[in-house]
Amino acid sequence: MPAVTQFCVAILAPDSPTEFPMSKKLAQAIDDKSAVVGVIGLGYVGLPLIQAFVAAGFRTMGFDVDQRKIDQLLAGQSYIGHIDAASITECIETKTFVPTADMSRLGEADALLICVPTPLSDSRDPDLSYVRGTAEQIAKTLRSDQLVVLESTTYPGTTSDVLLPILQAGGLTAGEDFFLAYSPEREDPGNPNFSASGIPKVVGGFGQTSCELAAALYSHAVVQVIPVSSLEVAEACKILENTYRSVNIAMVNELKMLFDRIGIDVWEVIAAAKTKPFGFQAFYPGPGLGGHCIPIDPFYLSWVARRAGMTTRFIELAGEINTGMPRYVIGRLSEALNDHGKPIRGSKICILGVAYKADVDDPRESPSFELMDLLLEAGAKVSYSDPHVPTLPKMRHHDVPDLASEELTSEFLAEQDCVLIATAHSAFDYDAIVKHARLVVDTRNATASVTADREKIRKA
Repeated sequence: MPAVTQFCVAILAPDSPTEFPMSKKLAQAIDDKSAVVGVIGLGYVGLPLIQAFVAAGFRTMGFDVDQRKIDQLLAGQSYIGHIDAASITECIETKTFVPTADMSRLGEADALLICVPTPLSDSRDPDLSYVRGTAEQIAKTLRSDQLVVLESTTYPGTTSDVLLPILQAGGLTAGEDFFLAYSPEREDPGNPNFSASGIPKVVGGFGQTSCELAAALYSHAVVQVIPVSSLEVAEACKILENTYRSVNIAMVNELKMLFDRIGIDVWEVIAAAKTKPFGFQAFYPGPGLGGHCIPIDPFYLSWVARRAGMTTRFIELAGEINTGMPRYVIGRLSEALNDHGKPIRGSKICILGVAYKADVDDPRESPSFELMDLLLEAGAKVSYSDPHVPTLPKMRHHDVPDLASEELTSEFLAEQDCVLIATAHSAFDYDAIVKHARLVVDTRNATASVTADREKIRKA
């Protein structure tokens, strides 16, 4: 069994006076793996979590309101690029994974892990509608001896202030009848070095028993469990992780703009700095932040600060810099086109990559959509190419055109006035792109190894 870092004392000791009778039955089911694990939200976090528990020997249920996802899973298909369809087929055939859109079946699971979106509203306030809606569905079937764990990234206090009252409204008491915990997801889509089972899990509980039960459950499926003293510490942990990244990315984005102005290549500077074996961690500039966590989580923390009568100037400045990067990139692209005697209006511009990072099919919060909006507003004729995203999905905050990914033939590239590299997929042939394109604006240093026709490349 993977390690559980020592924090909770005498985990699941049968005669412990802190144990309520109901918890003993659940503890035994977790220990002998007869507990059914239910995951609510079968996206980039939920589906890998299902895989981890199936691999650990548990029977699982997957809940999602999107019937199309359920139908694909039942047919043995995967809608996430880095999850193999064969593994889905095996789980379905062996009945170790039962996907369903029927929320009346939530009571069949002994543990319910909530992996639903937590986006921002248009005013950049936390939008907990998915969490509340899920809690209301769970409350309808909640029974004694169930464990509920929120994994969705959110602000400190969400589990106790939002989830707990909804779950207790039916008369059951948390910590006695049912058990409640928070364990932040740490999924890194497409990272071959860290699958869900290989990433340590932080766990905070509503009381010691809830913490112990959640820690025991996760310890079967992940490499290490780190129990902490409260729900709020576990919630704050995830916010800290992503705010740390946001602030450091903002710093290199600002340095990139400064170094561009004084004629220094920021990528070469970073490469030199990271040779220092201590005291430095490399972060890289880009056209903006993407993914579901880093562009969103710092604003959750700022919102909490405002409620507490504080301002988080450092965090808000970082957010301002990062959200301004798409406009900076378009400014650099405009300058590059002007050097060729062309305005943006009427120019054919192809965006390479709409996924938020290289070699994944996840477009959530991708800066490519903001770049697309800005180019369309300026009158450009926009196309895109992304081997991982064959058609543009609908996006929450963008009016997305009806486009399909273009094949990067020599003829297509030659027709473009500019090719804008927004995501550095390894599938792109950068030598061929530079060779056949008239102008390449590179936001990711993807063309660093291209030796021919470098006069066509502009870094942004």
